[in-house]
Amino acid sequence: MKTKTIAISFSDETSASAKSGSSISLPDAFSSAVRTDLVRRAVHSSRANRRQPYGHRAHEGRRKPVAGMKHSVEWWGKGRGVSRIMRRSGSREGAENPHTRGGRRAHGPKVAKDWSQKLNQKERRAARDSAIAASNDSDIVRSRGHRVSEDVSFPLVIEAAKGSIESFDLDKGTQRFVSMMEAIGLGEDLSRAKSGRSIRAGKGKMRGRRRKTPKSVLLVVSDKSTLGRAARNLPGVDVVAVKDLSAEHLAPGGDVGRLTVYTKEAVEEMR
Repeated sequence: MKTKTIAISFSDETSASAKSGSSISLPDAFSSAVRTDLVRRAVHSSRANRRQPYGHRAHEGRRKPVAGMKHSVEWWGKGRGVSRIMRRSGSREGAENPHTRGGRRAHGPKVAKDWSQKLNQKERRAARDSAIAASNDSDIVRSRGHRVSEDVSFPLVIEAAKGSIESFDLDKGTQRFVSMMEAIGLGEDLSRAKSGRSIRAGKGKMRGRRRKTPKSVLLVVSDKSTLGRAARNLPGVDVVAVKDLSAEHLAPGGDVGRLTVYTKEAVEEMR
Protein backbone atom coordinates (compact mmCIF):
# COMPACT_ATOMS: atom_id res chain seq x y z
CA MET A 1 0.00 0.00 0.00
CA LYS A 2 1.36 3.39 -1.05
CA THR A 3 0.40 6.98 -0.40
CA LYS A 4 1.58 10.48 -1.20
CA THR A 5 3.21 12.51 1.54
CA ILE A 6 2.48 16.18 2.22
CA ALA A 7 5.54 18.37 1.72
CA ILE A 8 5.72 21.31 4.13
CA SER A 9 7.70 24.46 3.39
CA PHE A 10 8.00 27.79 5.21
CA SER A 11 8.03 31.08 3.31
CA ASP A 12 8.99 33.01 6.45
CA GLU A 13 9.34 32.35 10.18
CA THR A 14 5.71 31.34 10.83
CA SER A 15 3.95 30.93 7.45
CA ALA A 16 3.75 27.37 6.13
CA SER A 17 2.48 25.97 2.84
CA ALA A 18 1.73 22.42 1.80
CA LYS A 19 1.89 20.57 -1.49
CA SER A 20 1.93 16.99 -2.70
CA GLY A 21 5.18 15.25 -1.84
CA SER A 22 6.88 11.98 -2.63
CA SER A 23 5.32 8.53 -2.77
CA ILE A 24 5.92 6.28 0.23
CA SER A 25 5.12 2.64 1.01
CA LEU A 26 3.00 2.15 4.12
CA PRO A 27 3.48 -0.65 6.65
CA ASP A 28 0.99 -3.52 6.73
CA ALA A 29 -0.61 -2.03 9.87
CA PHE A 30 -2.37 0.62 7.75
CA SER A 31 -4.35 -2.08 5.92
CA SER A 32 -5.27 -4.15 9.00
CA ALA A 33 -8.86 -5.04 9.86
CA VAL A 34 -10.56 -2.56 12.19
CA ARG A 35 -11.43 -4.50 15.37
CA THR A 36 -13.20 -2.05 17.64
CA ASP A 37 -13.79 -4.73 20.29
CA LEU A 38 -10.09 -5.58 20.48
CA VAL A 39 -9.05 -1.92 20.61
CA ARG A 40 -11.50 -1.19 23.41
CA ARG A 41 -10.25 -4.18 25.40
CA ALA A 42 -6.61 -3.10 24.97
CA VAL A 43 -7.36 0.46 26.10
CA HIS A 44 -9.32 -0.69 29.14
CA SER A 45 -6.48 -3.08 30.01
CA SER A 46 -3.90 -0.27 29.85
CA ARG A 47 -6.00 1.99 32.02
CA ALA A 48 -6.71 -0.76 34.55
CA ASN A 49 -3.01 -1.63 34.83
CA ARG A 50 -2.19 1.97 35.74
CA ARG A 51 -4.88 2.14 38.39
CA GLN A 52 -3.50 2.73 41.85
CA PRO A 53 -4.84 0.70 44.78
CA TYR A 54 -6.77 2.59 47.42
CA GLY A 55 -8.35 1.79 50.79
CA HIS A 56 -7.92 2.42 54.47
CA ARG A 57 -4.99 1.25 56.52
CA ALA A 58 -5.34 -1.54 59.05
CA HIS A 59 -7.13 -0.63 62.28
CA GLU A 60 -4.70 -0.61 65.20
CA GLY A 61 -7.10 -0.09 68.07
CA ARG A 62 -7.10 2.92 70.38
CA ARG A 63 -3.44 3.63 69.67
CA LYS A 64 -4.13 4.50 66.02
CA PRO A 65 -7.85 4.34 65.20
CA VAL A 66 -9.27 4.64 61.68
CA ALA A 67 -12.17 6.87 60.67
CA GLY A 68 -15.40 5.89 62.39
CA MET A 69 -13.59 4.31 65.34
CA LYS A 70 -12.48 7.45 67.19
CA HIS A 71 -14.90 7.26 70.12
CA SER A 72 -14.75 6.46 73.78
CA VAL A 73 -17.14 3.51 73.89
CA GLU A 74 -18.17 0.65 76.16
CA TRP A 75 -20.32 -2.44 75.93
CA TRP A 76 -23.11 -2.59 78.50
CA GLY A 77 -22.90 -6.34 78.87
CA LYS A 78 -25.55 -9.01 78.73
CA GLY A 79 -28.86 -9.11 80.57
CA ARG A 80 -30.17 -5.64 79.70
CA GLY A 81 -32.41 -6.64 76.82
CA VAL A 82 -30.58 -4.44 74.33
CA SER A 83 -28.43 -5.24 71.34
CA ARG A 84 -24.79 -5.97 71.92
CA ILE A 85 -23.32 -2.93 70.22
CA MET A 86 -20.74 -0.49 71.48
CA ARG A 87 -22.19 2.71 72.96
CA ARG A 88 -20.60 6.05 73.68
CA SER A 89 -19.39 6.15 77.27
CA GLY A 90 -22.04 7.69 79.52
CA SER A 91 -24.64 7.63 76.73
CA ARG A 92 -27.14 5.27 75.12
CA GLU A 93 -26.06 6.30 71.64
CA GLY A 94 -24.48 3.53 69.55
CA ALA A 95 -21.10 4.09 67.91
CA GLU A 96 -18.43 2.42 65.75
CA ASN A 97 -20.69 -0.26 64.26
CA PRO A 98 -21.42 0.14 60.53
CA HIS A 99 -25.17 0.58 61.11
CA THR A 100 -24.73 3.37 63.69
CA ARG A 101 -24.37 7.07 63.02
CA GLY A 102 -20.73 8.03 62.50
CA GLY A 103 -19.65 4.39 62.56
CA ARG A 104 -17.03 2.71 60.41
CA ARG A 105 -17.73 1.76 56.81
CA ALA A 106 -18.91 -1.80 56.24
CA HIS A 107 -16.80 -3.80 53.80
CA GLY A 108 -14.69 -0.80 52.73
CA PRO A 109 -12.19 -0.93 49.85
CA LYS A 110 -9.14 -3.11 50.39
CA VAL A 111 -5.67 -2.08 49.26
CA ALA A 112 -4.94 -5.68 48.34
CA LYS A 113 -7.51 -5.73 45.52
CA ASP A 114 -5.94 -6.43 42.11
CA TRP A 115 -7.32 -4.14 39.36
CA SER A 116 -5.03 -5.34 36.56
CA GLN A 117 -6.34 -6.92 33.37
CA LYS A 118 -4.13 -9.31 31.44
CA LEU A 119 -3.85 -8.97 27.66
CA ASN A 120 -1.63 -11.08 25.46
CA GLN A 121 1.19 -9.31 23.63
CA LYS A 122 -0.11 -10.38 20.21
CA GLU A 123 -3.55 -9.01 21.06
CA ARG A 124 -2.04 -5.72 22.20
CA ARG A 125 -0.09 -5.37 18.96
CA ALA A 126 -3.12 -6.34 16.89
CA ALA A 127 -5.16 -3.69 18.71
CA ARG A 128 -2.51 -1.07 17.92
CA ASP A 129 -2.47 -2.04 14.23
CA SER A 130 -6.27 -1.98 14.14
CA ALA A 131 -6.30 1.54 15.62
CA ILE A 132 -3.72 2.64 13.03
CA ALA A 133 -5.96 1.30 10.25
CA ALA A 134 -8.93 3.20 11.72
CA SER A 135 -6.95 6.45 11.62
CA ASN A 136 -6.61 5.80 7.87
CA ASP A 137 -10.40 5.90 7.34
CA SER A 138 -11.78 9.43 6.82
CA ASP A 139 -15.36 8.42 7.68
CA ILE A 140 -14.31 6.97 11.04
CA VAL A 141 -12.15 10.02 11.83
CA ARG A 142 -14.96 12.47 11.04
CA SER A 143 -17.56 10.41 12.91
CA ARG A 144 -15.41 10.72 16.05
CA GLY A 145 -16.01 14.47 15.98
CA HIS A 146 -12.82 15.76 14.36
CA ARG A 147 -13.24 18.74 12.05
CA VAL A 148 -11.21 18.26 8.91
CA SER A 149 -11.34 20.03 5.55
CA GLU A 150 -13.15 18.12 2.81
CA ASP A 151 -10.08 18.01 0.58
CA VAL A 152 -7.97 16.23 3.21
CA SER A 153 -7.18 12.60 2.37
CA PHE A 154 -5.90 9.99 4.78
CA PRO A 155 -3.42 8.85 5.97
CA LEU A 156 -1.66 12.14 6.75
CA VAL A 157 2.08 11.68 6.30
CA ILE A 158 4.14 14.88 6.36
CA GLU A 159 7.70 15.62 5.29
CA ALA A 160 9.80 18.73 4.78
CA ALA A 161 10.18 20.10 1.28
CA LYS A 162 13.89 20.35 2.10
CA GLY A 163 15.69 18.30 4.71
CA SER A 164 13.88 16.51 7.54
CA ILE A 165 10.56 17.62 9.05
CA GLU A 166 11.87 16.56 12.46
CA SER A 167 14.81 18.97 12.21
CA PHE A 168 12.37 21.59 13.41
CA ASP A 169 13.40 25.15 14.27
CA LEU A 170 12.15 25.72 17.83
CA ASP A 171 12.31 29.51 17.48
CA LYS A 172 8.57 30.39 17.47
CA GLY A 173 8.07 26.64 17.28
CA THR A 174 4.45 26.55 18.48
CA GLN A 175 3.38 29.19 15.95
CA ARG A 176 5.19 27.29 13.19
CA PHE A 177 3.49 24.04 14.19
CA VAL A 178 0.01 25.66 14.18
CA SER A 179 0.72 27.16 10.77
CA MET A 180 1.80 23.75 9.52
CA MET A 181 -1.43 22.12 10.75
CA GLU A 182 -3.52 24.87 9.16
CA ALA A 183 -1.70 24.36 5.87
CA ILE A 184 -2.73 20.71 5.71
CA GLY A 185 -6.34 21.48 6.71
CA LEU A 186 -6.40 20.71 10.45
CA GLY A 187 -6.61 24.24 11.86
CA GLU A 188 -10.34 23.97 12.59
CA ASP A 189 -9.79 20.91 14.76
CA LEU A 190 -7.14 22.71 16.81
CA SER A 191 -9.64 25.53 17.40
CA ARG A 192 -12.32 22.99 18.40
CA ALA A 193 -10.07 21.57 21.12
CA LYS A 194 -9.03 25.00 22.37
CA SER A 195 -12.58 26.36 22.61
CA GLY A 196 -13.98 23.07 23.96
CA ARG A 197 -12.13 23.14 27.28
CA SER A 198 -14.54 23.05 30.20
CA ILE A 199 -14.50 22.76 33.97
CA ARG A 200 -15.24 19.25 35.15
CA ALA A 201 -18.37 18.55 37.16
CA GLY A 202 -18.10 16.91 40.57
CA LYS A 203 -15.21 16.31 42.93
CA GLY A 204 -12.73 15.58 40.16
CA LYS A 205 -12.12 19.30 39.90
CA MET A 206 -10.57 19.17 43.37
CA ARG A 207 -8.30 16.24 42.55
CA GLY A 208 -5.87 17.65 40.04
CA ARG A 209 -8.10 17.28 36.96
CA ARG A 210 -10.08 20.50 37.03
CA ARG A 211 -10.53 20.90 33.30
CA LYS A 212 -11.58 18.59 30.49
CA THR A 213 -10.00 19.11 27.07
CA PRO A 214 -11.19 17.47 23.84
CA LYS A 215 -8.62 15.33 22.05
CA SER A 216 -7.27 16.84 18.86
CA VAL A 217 -4.27 15.92 16.68
CA LEU A 218 -1.99 13.01 17.56
CA LEU A 219 1.46 13.51 16.05
CA VAL A 220 3.53 10.34 15.61
CA VAL A 221 7.26 11.03 15.29
CA SER A 222 10.51 9.12 15.50
CA ASP A 223 12.07 11.66 17.89
CA LYS A 224 10.11 13.91 20.27
CA SER A 225 12.91 16.35 20.97
CA THR A 226 11.86 18.91 18.32
CA LEU A 227 8.25 18.62 17.14
CA GLY A 228 7.29 17.29 20.55
CA ARG A 229 8.51 20.45 22.25
CA ALA A 230 6.83 22.67 19.66
CA ALA A 231 3.39 21.04 20.02
CA ARG A 232 3.22 20.13 23.70
CA ASN A 233 1.65 23.45 24.74
CA LEU A 234 -1.40 23.16 22.45
CA PRO A 235 -4.70 21.99 24.02
CA GLY A 236 -5.70 18.52 22.90
CA VAL A 237 -2.51 17.84 20.92
CA ASP A 238 -0.39 14.83 21.85
CA VAL A 239 3.01 13.79 20.49
CA VAL A 240 4.23 10.20 20.75
CA ALA A 241 7.37 8.45 19.54
CA VAL A 242 6.62 5.57 17.21
CA LYS A 243 8.35 3.10 19.56
CA ASP A 244 5.86 4.02 22.30
CA LEU A 245 2.74 4.07 20.09
CA SER A 246 -0.18 2.11 21.56
CA ALA A 247 -3.90 1.65 21.02
CA GLU A 248 -4.61 4.11 23.84
CA HIS A 249 -2.85 6.93 21.98
CA LEU A 250 -4.78 6.19 18.79
CA ALA A 251 -8.12 5.51 20.45
CA PRO A 252 -8.53 7.53 23.68
CA GLY A 253 -11.29 6.06 25.80
CA GLY A 254 -11.47 3.06 23.47
CA ASP A 255 -13.05 4.97 20.55
CA VAL A 256 -11.12 4.47 17.30
CA GLY A 257 -10.52 7.13 14.67
CA ARG A 258 -8.33 9.76 16.30
CA LEU A 259 -7.01 12.42 13.94
CA THR A 260 -3.42 11.25 13.47
CA VAL A 261 -0.51 12.82 11.60
CA TYR A 262 2.62 10.77 10.88
CA THR A 263 6.03 12.09 9.94
CA LYS A 264 7.80 10.37 7.07
CA GLU A 265 10.58 9.30 9.44
CA ALA A 266 8.06 7.67 11.79
CA VAL A 267 6.43 5.69 8.97
CA GLU A 268 9.83 4.46 7.79
CA GLU A 269 10.66 3.37 11.34
CA MET A 270 7.38 1.41 11.59
CA ARG A 271 8.34 -0.99 8.81
